[in-house]
Amino acid sequence: MALPSTEQLHPDAARLSPGDLATSARALAEGQIKAAAAVRDAEDNIVRGAKAMAETMRAEGILHFVAAGSSGLMAAADAQELGGTFSIPPARLRIHMAGGLPTGVEMPGGAEDATEGLEQALDSLQAKDTVIAVSASGSTPYTVAAMNIARTKGATVISIANNGGSPLLLGADIPILLATPPELISGSTRMGAGTAQKIALNMLSSLMAVELGHVHGGMMVNLRADNDKLRGRAAGIVARIAEVDTETAQNALNVAHGDVKPAILIAAQDLSLAQADARLRTTNGVLTAALAKDQQLNNGRER
Repeated sequence: MALPSTEQLHPDAARLSPGDLATSARALAEGQIKAAAAVRDAEDNIVRGAKAMAETMRAEGILHFVAAGSSGLMAAADAQELGGTFSIPPARLRIHMAGGLPTGVEMPGGAEDATEGLEQALDSLQAKDTVIAVSASGSTPYTVAAMNIARTKGATVISIANNGGSPLLLGADIPILLATPPELISGSTRMGAGTAQKIALNMLSSLMAVELGHVHGGMMVNLRADNDKLRGRAAGIVARIAEVDTETAQNALNVAHGDVKPAILIAAQDLSLAQADARLRTTNGVLTAALAKDQQLNNGRER
């Protein structure tokens, strides 16, 4: 039986040599670049997955990230960034990692074969939820079991795996195959496979945010400004989009209690907070539509 691609020996593996670290470094860099390129072939299903995640958010469902080992770290990193970047509430996110998220330097290796506790962890899963299941091999028992539980509950399953024809891809509603080459260090899927997984996860969550209107002109207009750096970024975003000075932008943010979208409408169109919030409600929180709505109203008055 042929080895899965993630376990095969890379043809350039011999380039890794303690006597020539420069050549080794070049080989590793080229391996990562080729792995990253594999994401291009998965773009269509990544878009499908992002739309499903956006639908879950609109329905007030929960995104469940499920994985083991280094794939679990990739999934957890993306999930943990969604609050600060796009203000996705913690109650709408869950991370299920085999053995639990590590608190020290050791990874829980044997836990990926164990499925105890998954039924309880996913007991509240609903049809409006989405499960993002990640496994380089596509056959990790913990992740496959979670997918099967999700299917019985009618939740949407997005799977990310690096081996074609694997159980995780065959059983998912939206399978994302990242056909990365074998690793330069055979089986070390924290490398090329992990890089491609991180790109795919970043794309899924970022495209979800675009679909939800949390991105405007390449700026994160739904960020949660909870430190000095982000407060400065928020003021810069308001100033740039509303085309006002920084002081005016900061005043608008103060009125909007730090919420960027209403602050932009307040600064750009001299609305009250209540008016800005009402405008955003009518456009499902999409800032582009809210700004265009004011232009439509002005055109109507001119007539």
